[in-house]
Amino acid sequence: MTDDSAQPAVLVDRSGNVLVITINRPDARNAVNSAVSIGVGDALEDAQHDPDVRAVVITGAGDKSFCAGADLKAIARRENLYHPHHGEWGFAGYVHHFIDKPTIAAVNGAALGGGTELALASDLVVADERAKFGLPEVKRGLIAAAGGVFRIVNQLPRKVAMEMLLTGEPLTASDALEWGLVNQVVKEGSVLDAALALAARVTANAPLSVQASKRIAYGVDDGVITAEEAGWDRTLREMRSLIRSEDATEGPMAFAEKREPVWKAR
Repeated sequence: MTDDSAQPAVLVDRSGNVLVITINRPDARNAVNSAVSIGVGDALEDAQHDPDVRAVVITGAGDKSFCAGADLKAIARRENLYHPHHGEWGFAGYVHHFIDKPTIAAVNGAALGGGTELALASDLVVADERAKFGLPEVKRGLIAAAGGVFRIVNQLPRKVAMEMLLTGEPLTASDALEWGLVNQVVKEGSVLDAALALAARVTANAPLSVQASKRIAYGVDDGVITAEEAGWDRTLREMRSLIRSEDATEGPMAFAEKREPVWKAR
């Protein structure tokens, strides 16, 4: 395995009037550290203020993983995973960072934990046929704290969402399509092209109309999805309590030691 630290953690490119953001840590399965949160968050903010950008596509480098969630090694080093100046933007500088421009996740591989939360935070999702979506946090003594718990029940039928949340088991790309979690599933290796084609169908329309429609659809006031704020507050409150539990220590430790966790419910 090569060290990807010499490479920028995030690549930002333009394809016409579409900004393409690529999480560029393939050797770490595109896990999110502070550098990713800075790169993605700043690119998203630039897109918001650039009138020439009419849509954003977010994807992952390589062909294995879209995003494996938080970088556990960075957490072990007690590194801050969030944007140092805009912590309010949330995980990856993305999940609590509303912009008016349409966002499309081009899910090129596994999207577990935080990867699924990036997809949930996007307006549209195109998935490679090998992609998987899941919120396995309960298997680690944690919760999907980057918007996942409350967004999944809004975007899937409740019973399907609850099965995902309570079992921690993933959905295949085809199941995600069946339940409406994604817009399209495409052949292996073609997801970015498909996302750009979808973006072209959006950007052909009047940009101010598209942006106003997005704000109304989400119930946005002053750049905030007001109906979600209670969910964010509830998540923070639960996470503060949970993170102090013995089980929250045991889960990641068992994972690192490649053994089954022993839960104590305390």
